[in-house]
Amino acid sequence: MVRISLTVGFISVLISIFLGILLGAIAGYYRGKVDDLIMWVINVVWSIPTLLLVIAITLVLGKGIFQVFIAVGLTMWVDIARIVRGQILSIREKEFVEAGRALGYKNFRIIFKHILPNVMGPVIVIAASNFASAILTEAGLSFLGIGAQPPTPSWGEMINAHRGYVLVDKAYLAFIPGVAIMVLVLAFMLVGNGLRDSLDTRSLDSKPIMGS
Repeated sequence: MVRISLTVGFISVLISIFLGILLGAIAGYYRGKVDDLIMWVINVVWSIPTLLLVIAITLVLGKGIFQVFIAVGLTMWVDIARIVRGQILSIREKEFVEAGRALGYKNFRIIFKHILPNVMGPVIVIAASNFASAILTEAGLSFLGIGAQPPTPSWGEMINAHRGYVLVDKAYLAFIPGVAIMVLVLAFMLVGNGLRDSLDTRSLDSKPIMGS
C-alpha cells in the first residue's frame, strides 16, 4: 500500500513537473500571444476543482492505477507552470540571458540550460507539496472506487471496505489506514517546508552586514 501511494506520487509529480516546466518556460520566455494562450489554459484548469477534474479524466481514461497516475499528473502541473512563468519573466532580461542571445544561442538552449537551473528551487518545493497532494487524491479516488482496483491494495480502498465497522467494535480497521495516510502526507509536507526554508534566500538577506 505504501508502494502504491509512493508510486502514484512519484509518477504524478514527474508528469506535472514536465508539463509545468515546459508550458511555464514557453509562456514566460516568449510572452505575447503565446503567454496569453497558455495562461488562458492555466486559468481554466485552475478554476476546476482538482478532485472533480481528476474524476473526469479517470472516467475518460478508464479505471486503474495507471490511469490514476496520468489523471493526477495532468491536474497538478498548473502550480508549477505559474511559478516557472513568474520566475522566467523576472530573469529573462538579466545580463547572462542577453549575453546568450548576443552569442547566437538558440532559445531552447537559453531556456533549458541557462534560465531553468536558476528557477528550480521553487519548483522542488512545489513538487514536494504536490507529492503529498497526489497521495491524498489517490486515496480519495480509491475510496470512491475509481482509483486502484482490487486486487491492487490501496489505503483508500481499505477505508471504503471497512467503513461499516466504524460504528462497531472494529473501527480500527478503517482508522489505521487513515492514520497511515495522514502520517505519510504529513511527512512530505514537512519535507516541503524544510526545502522551502533551506532554499529561501530572504533569511540570508535579513542578517546584519559586518562592519555596518
